[in-house]
This record gives sequence, C-alpha cells and structure tokens, in this order.
Amino acid sequence: MDRMFNVHAGNGSVFLLRELDREENAWHNISVIATEFNNPRQTSRVPVYIRVLDVNDNAPTFAANYETFVCENAKANQRIQTVSAADPDTPLGGHRFFFSLAQEAAGKANFSVRDNKDNTAWILTRRNSYNSLQKSVYHVPVVISDGEYPMQSSTNTLTVRVCTCDREGNMKLCNAEALTARAGLSTGALVAILLCVIILLMIVVLFAALRRQRKKEPLIVSKEDVRDNVVSYNDEGGGEEDTQAFDIGTLRNPEAIEESKQRRDIVPESFYPPPRRPAPPPARESNGDVRDFINQRLHDNDGDPTAPPYDSLATYAYEGAGSAAESLSSLESATTEGEQDYNYLSEWGPRFKKLADMYGGDDSDS
Repeated sequence: MDRMFNVHAGNGSVFLLRELDREENAWHNISVIATEFNNPRQTSRVPVYIRVLDVNDNAPTFAANYETFVCENAKANQRIQTVSAADPDTPLGGHRFFFSLAQEAAGKANFSVRDNKDNTAWILTRRNSYNSLQKSVYHVPVVISDGEYPMQSSTNTLTVRVCTCDREGNMKLCNAEALTARAGLSTGALVAILLCVIILLMIVVLFAALRRQRKKEPLIVSKEDVRDNVVSYNDEGGGEEDTQAFDIGTLRNPEAIEESKQRRDIVPESFYPPPRRPAPPPARESNGDVRDFINQRLHDNDGDPTAPPYDSLATYAYEGAGSAAESLSSLESATTEGEQDYNYLSEWGPRFKKLADMYGGDDSDS
C-alpha cells in the first residue's frame, strides 16, 4: 500500500501513485514483469531506475546555530560574526545566496549585514559602545535568498549578546539575561518561575503548620450526633494483694484490735506524730454505750492527721459486752439439758413459775 509507482497492464506505462520529494530520496529502483498473453509461462523481469529531478522548492537558512556577542567597547563598522547559508536543493550551476537586513529593522538597526558575494556575509556594528545594563540582547533579522527559479527566501534571526571584554576583544563577562537567551528564558520568565517556587514552598509550610495545630476531634461532635462509645480496658488487678485502701481490722471489736498492727489504708505513724486519743470510757457491766463508742471513733477520725484527704466510709460494728442471762442458744451450751440447774427460775417471780415447775424439779421427781 505504500508503494509510489504502478505499471499499466496493457501498455506497460509507469505512473505515480503519490508525490515524490528529491530531498528525501533522489533515486527509486523498481522491477517490471512482462508476461505473454497466450503463454503465461513466458515471463521476464526488468529493473527500472527512476531519477527524481531537482526543483527549487526549499528556502536557504543559516548553515549553523551561531553564538554571537558584541563587546561593550566595540567601535562602529566592527565585524562581530561571519554567517553562511545552506540549501537542501542542488541546482545545476551551484548555489548562489544573497544576504540582506530585513526591511522592518533597517531604519533603527544597531547592526548591519554586508554580503561578501561568496555565499557568506558579515555582521557589523553600526555605532560605538553598547551598554549591557540598558540592553543585553539584540536580535538581528537576516534575509537569505537563492538565485534559482522560482526564487526562495527566508528570514533568520541572529541573537547578539552584549558582554564585557578586555582590550583585545576577548569576552570576560556577560549579563545573566544574555546567558539565558540561548535557552529562550528572559528575566521576566525567571522571576515568574522563582515566585511560583516560593509560593509553593509557603503553601507546603502552611499546610504542615495547620496539621500540627489541628486538635483531635471529640468523640461526640454535636448534640445531634450522639453515638455509643464503648471503651474496653483489659486490665486485671493483682487480687487481694493490691488492695491497700481499707483494712478489715478496723471493723473488728475494739477490744480485739491489736495496738501494734499497722493499718494499710493510712501512712504509717512513723512519719507523723501519734495522735492523742482520750482514754476509752469504762465498760459497763451490763451493756456498752454504743453511742459513746461511735462518737469517740468519729472524733478520733476527725482529728487524725494521717487520714486520707478524701471522703471515706468508716463502719464500726460493736456487739457489746453481753447480758446477765448469757446466751439462750443451746448450740453454745457445754452440757446437756439434764446436767443444767434451772432452780434459779423459781427466783424470777410468778411469771416464770410455769418454767420453774417444768425444769426446776429434780430428775427423780420427773
């Protein structure tokens, strides 16, 4: 499908299928096969060489990428560059190029173009001295044309940098804008790029600062958005050994409390002076005064400097000293009913006469 030629089956004429370009391929080699109509076995193959003739369809351009500079202390009509041209077309009589300055820049040009009539041209200065602070880069438009028919021409731009030179004309220093002119960057472009980089850095720093100052969101964001928050703590204590808050000894009978035993719910008395406690009231023979006992213990706790600095519950269980009738339970009796003496029931009066008659008599009478 990409072939360029075809052959007519009847008369053998060769014709084109698409346009040819001599600059791409100047020669084309094809093979033509001829076959007898009545005897297809009789065939022959003939190579055909096709040459593409040149047509002036390309304009001349600079032969190279010229890097030109002019010294600040340059003089008028001083040559700064020699340029030449190239053309892919190959005319029979050879190339003949013409160089000139573009008409739009001829009136206010700082440089001139001199055609040397040998396919080269000189770029000359048109004034004395150049200031790189005022303008560091000049663009010189050069028109190049050929002498063939039809004539082809093109405008090529020569970039001239203004540099600081020594007395011999050797370049010493060039402006930063002139150095970046080759890459197509101006001072405005460099400033814009630098500003963009600074803005991006500021945005990154601000974003990082906001992330550090951002507080954690509460579990309940608003009253309307109330959710159950379950927090599990899988922490098992050490059992009774780590219970230092209360001592069961404080709940015992005060007569059975050992004075030398230290409480685990308060700081040992070695760190604080022992509180002065008033002497306990003498125990009554029949029954202890529970109210006095509670008041005394309440007074001791209120004046105790080693008590914990928080509200605590103190429980006092005092059963008393017993009664004259002793225990009425038969479970605590050391002897059997037959061995007990119930004669004292007759001394209790007429209310206990019935019990005295039942248990007061001798075993022999019953």
